[in-house]
Amino acid sequence: MKAARRSFCGVDRARADKQIADCVLSLLADKSNVLVYNSFGSEADTQEIIQGLISHGKRVFLPRVEGDKMVAVGYTGKEQLIKSSFGIQEPTGKPFEGYIDAAVIPLLAVNRQGMRLGYGGGFYDRYLTAQPSVFRLGTGYSFQMTDEEFADEWDVPLDAFVCERGVFTFSGRR
Repeated sequence: MKAARRSFCGVDRARADKQIADCVLSLLADKSNVLVYNSFGSEADTQEIIQGLISHGKRVFLPRVEGDKMVAVGYTGKEQLIKSSFGIQEPTGKPFEGYIDAAVIPLLAVNRQGMRLGYGGGFYDRYLTAQPSVFRLGTGYSFQMTDEEFADEWDVPLDAFVCERGVFTFSGRR
């Protein structure tokens, strides 16, 4: 999946990222506090999502890894970001202790049951287990949806997956 994402580039990728952002912004119109991954490498780009949420008056939080857990930190601008040991730009500042309405989550693949294949660290699964009422929205490209079965007992399913072809819902929870 990483190789397929890396080879997906140019106009098609830019168009797909725009379609994903438009769809995510529409889906999250009624949410106030949104955790959004800060896209890295060949992941579906989240910059337009982040800026769109801010322009619509939403509070945006980015994830930061602290030891073996992930925390949400309020996003105030690119000047507050520093490169983590994973090479991802993460926010500085105090972790948010309040309620997150929705989380926009990266993935390598997602199956038709909404199970997400991540990067193996379990950071999102642990975070989502501690925040069970968060609307869990994965983003990626249509080729990342698969019929393959994969899940560990600690995996937390997505509520929906957004790609350039639209929205796929899994649990009906919103």
